[in-house]
Amino acid sequence: MRVEEFLKLPLVARVAAAGPAGPTVRPVWFLYEDGTFWWLTGSSYSRLGDLLAADPRVSLVVDSCDLRTGQVLAVTASGVATVHPFDAELTTRKLTKYLGPDAEHWPAMFRGAFDDPTTRLVALRPGHPLRLRDMSYPPPRAPGDGPSAGRDGPR
Repeated sequence: MRVEEFLKLPLVARVAAAGPAGPTVRPVWFLYEDGTFWWLTGSSYSRLGDLLAADPRVSLVVDSCDLRTGQVLAVTASGVATVHPFDAELTTRKLTKYLGPDAEHWPAMFRGAFDDPTTRLVALRPGHPLRLRDMSYPPPRAPGDGPSAGRDGPR
């Protein structure tokens, strides 16, 4: 799988920023387009915009972990985040990734971002090339599976 394919999946990114009492981490839904991560912030529901005004340096991770198959994938990025005015088209693309194309059926809390005057977009253009790290491992065998079935249990 390529980095771009992985980042199209509806996964959660965790964004780390400097806070008044030390690092703080926020889960965000994101859109990755043209080498830039985008997510929403707004003073009515998030302090992230204030934190970025004080120190715009951030790091983020997008990862997946499938315990059944042992597949573990991750992309990390860091750089200087910039806050931009709300863009309805970009926000629609982002929310469609997670909620589907029928905006009329989106929960009100997400439709409300379009009417909230404090909603902004945050952009992160990573300061390094992105790499999809594969930390997968062989999946665990279920009891009774495989050639050693019956021989690995307690004696």
